[in-house]
Amino acid sequence: MAAPMTRAEKARRTRRRMLDAAAQLFTERGWAGATIEDIARTAEVGVQTVYFTFGNKRALLKELLDTVIAGDTTSLATLDRPWARAVIEEPEAAAQLAQQAAGARQILQRAAPVLEVVRGAAAADPELAELWRTSQHQRHTVQLRFAEALVTKVDGPLRDGHDAASAADIALTVLGPETYALLVTGRGWPPSRWERWAADALVRQLLP
Repeated sequence: MAAPMTRAEKARRTRRRMLDAAAQLFTERGWAGATIEDIARTAEVGVQTVYFTFGNKRALLKELLDTVIAGDTTSLATLDRPWARAVIEEPEAAAQLAQQAAGARQILQRAAPVLEVVRGAAAADPELAELWRTSQHQRHTVQLRFAEALVTKVDGPLRDGHDAASAADIALTVLGPETYALLVTGRGWPPSRWERWAADALVRQLLP
């Protein structure tokens, strides 16, 4: 006989159901179209359970975004995760860029729909606009650290005189959710094709 679930495990599973319901409804209906009542109904919990757990709809969306970007519920920062450390420690420049594209693909396959919800709602909601700016800043911070590692692996300067700062700007653009959504969601590219294109674009733009 299986051991009964602890209270903490029940709470964790309930929180996960609410996050899953929010992901489904936000991506299907958008920020305005997904109500707390609908999320509670889909998760099979009371409305007050959603409010008690997250506080409000914006906080729920923020936690959902953090969760889909990380791929789990731990608080480990992106640059401390094994895949990011492997990018930084990779000794060969082109291989590093390929790993950056692979890491971005893994994240965006989970997170791109939710990022699009935040981006779409940012124009009308100042708090979500701030959440979008924070997301951009965090992504740039990661790409800047990767670019700083990249310049140490190239014999001479990067292509066209790029330094770490401008290399991070290029990576932010090529590996961004906007580009992914345009090609994968909008044009129907398989994520694997996007990953190959992104890695090739970074090599062509940055390496001598």
